[in-house]
Amino acid sequence: MMKSVIVIGAGASGLMAAITAARKGAQVTILEAMEKPARKLLMTGNGRCNLTNLDFSRKDCYRGGDPSFWQQVYTQFDEKQTMAFFEEMGLLLQKRGNGVYPLTDQASSVADRLLLEVQKLRIKLKCQEKVVRMEQSGGHWQVYTQSWHYDADAVILACGSRSVPATGSDGSGYELAKLAGHTIIQPLPALVPLKCREGFVKKLAGLRTRADITMYVTDKNGHGTAAYTESGELQWTEYGISGIVVFQLSRYAAYALQQGSKVQVQIDCLPSVKEETLFELLEKKMPEESISDALTGIIPKKMIAVVLELCKIKKASARPDAEKLQEVCRTIKQLSVSVTGTRSFEQAQVCAGGVATDEICPATMESRKKNDLYLTGELLDVDGICGGYNLQWAWSTGYIAGIHSAEKGEQHA
Repeated sequence: MMKSVIVIGAGASGLMAAITAARKGAQVTILEAMEKPARKLLMTGNGRCNLTNLDFSRKDCYRGGDPSFWQQVYTQFDEKQTMAFFEEMGLLLQKRGNGVYPLTDQASSVADRLLLEVQKLRIKLKCQEKVVRMEQSGGHWQVYTQSWHYDADAVILACGSRSVPATGSDGSGYELAKLAGHTIIQPLPALVPLKCREGFVKKLAGLRTRADITMYVTDKNGHGTAAYTESGELQWTEYGISGIVVFQLSRYAAYALQQGSKVQVQIDCLPSVKEETLFELLEKKMPEESISDALTGIIPKKMIAVVLELCKIKKASARPDAEKLQEVCRTIKQLSVSVTGTRSFEQAQVCAGGVATDEICPATMESRKKNDLYLTGELLDVDGICGGYNLQWAWSTGYIAGIHSAEKGEQHA
């Protein structure tokens, strides 16, 4: 007899899970709360959809409570298998650096191919069906929406996190997982801009520069607990700092601030030039040029004004002595800001936290709390860095959950 599977959520991991379960022979129904599926998928990669990444050498390309969990999952369905999956469905791909994108450069092409496959496999897709609760009895599941209830042999929770709630990721999946007995690590915004205390950040708003940044975390007792570094493009905003270089470290800031720790970010605004070299360059210009003129062409004009202000050089026409010149160089190379918070879930690309992974079997994505319940994607306490890693996580977890949810009479927890 054909096994029935209900997938809750029509995002990336939910569509992948539904397709693989149906290919395995299951009768699949997808329940989606929004009026249209794949809303968040359409936004990924600035609308171009960075499907995956070709470089998984970074030890921290995924973060969470158990670093080994993602490796056990990823090795079962990696980036090569992901690319083959989409190419076999008729999606042409292109590589840009280590990123992989649809050849059309449109996320809609990815969503459309997935939805075409859903149609071909006769998967039922029901939108505007928000699940409010689910119960298991006699080895079967009853899934209740606001207007109906559905019966199934297995359920796949693919509801997403709390990031970008306008796309349907409203956190309801956490509540459903909690009702099933799961522990939820508090979700916090990740891959998100950071708010800073210093007033000078407003004067730099709109500026984009290459930077090396180091984030220092100090606990309540004044002890340094961690330091994290990243390199890349930094974007200054009215409220603080943004850009990929900031996003990569934002989850650490979120948890540190939640625990009452102090978070300081030191920014090297001129990473390609050593401090000693910068000093020599400015000192050579000093006899003929003012400090403002000497810095012109080295750092952006907006930053010149801020640096002079921080160094208490009141006149742009000044010619500071060697000691003050050293302070200018140090400020450029070690500009410090105090992080006071993150932007909200609305501005976060993903969430840190979620369902504790020690309660999930990595070989099958099945719950260790309830048989025939599977959990995927951002719902779990795993978040990736920028560059297609979070979508790869969706594909990997969705594929594994889909395969095993369709298997008959096997217990995987």
